[in-house]
Amino acid sequence: MTPAFRPTDISPAVTRLSALAPIGSEGLAALDEVQRQRRKVAAHREVTLGSGNRVGLVLSGWAARVRHWSDGRRQIMHVLLAGDLFDMEQAPDSVSTIALTPVEICPMPQVGADEGLAAAFAQSRVLERLYLFRHIARLGRLNAVDRLTDWLLETRDRLALAGLTNGNGFGLPLTQETLADLLGLTSVHVNRTLQLLRRDNVLEWSGGALRLIDPVALARHLDYQPAHAGTRQRVSGF
Repeated sequence: MTPAFRPTDISPAVTRLSALAPIGSEGLAALDEVQRQRRKVAAHREVTLGSGNRVGLVLSGWAARVRHWSDGRRQIMHVLLAGDLFDMEQAPDSVSTIALTPVEICPMPQVGADEGLAAAFAQSRVLERLYLFRHIARLGRLNAVDRLTDWLLETRDRLALAGLTNGNGFGLPLTQETLADLLGLTSVHVNRTLQLLRRDNVLEWSGGALRLIDPVALARHLDYQPAHAGTRQRVSGF
């Protein structure tokens, strides 16, 4: 009997994908192989893939799908975290993938015969569409305070899938300017919103680490429901 494959390093990306669906030994071996092809991208640089690779996997760091205008304005439409896929063919020419922090990427592995890996990738794509739909609603109907807190709740849940949270806390290595470009606000408005949330004891943010004081009450106030991943590939929350 062939022994089960044991990856030498369980990365946050593999942790997230394994949370979406149980991945077999063939799938883990495929993920281990592509991680050996990892490539580093410096912060603020465009994320691209090598020749012949159209779909990539974020191994670590924060990246984003960004729409730029010639006058310098930009809108961050979706943040990419460890374990997320990014398809270079789906985005229009006006949208680029930018590293918000130093990131590591690799090509998406071939699914092959591993049904678990295929299910994890399918679930990941479903979740990405859900996050995009939520962001449209967030920008269209929520005020500044609710936009920020709703996005923070979602980000905490996404990072938890990759094992990157500590209770109600997580690393948030983004500037207020970046948050402004994400939430359709000005940097001044983001700063005032953060001051208000600190004053009202909603969150703590210092040294790149953020903690939500009472995420349960916050979710109740926002009517926020997390997206649930499972082996039956059901997604709720929108």
